[in-house]
Amino acid sequence: MSYLNYVIAAYAVFVVVLGWDFVATRLQLRRELRNARLRAARKSDGAAARTAASELSR
Repeated sequence: MSYLNYVIAAYAVFVVVLGWDFVATRLQLRRELRNARLRAARKSDGAAARTAASELSR
């Protein structure tokens, strides 16, 4: 009795899971970096708006 098919299936599952782990991590990093950039842009826009408002109120 040969276990070749089981070994091939186990390696295939391993490669698929390893590939998914790599892709999911890259997608999560991309999403978090985008969120950080958007948060920084909102923060700088809010600071600029507050500065402009305080200068106009003088």
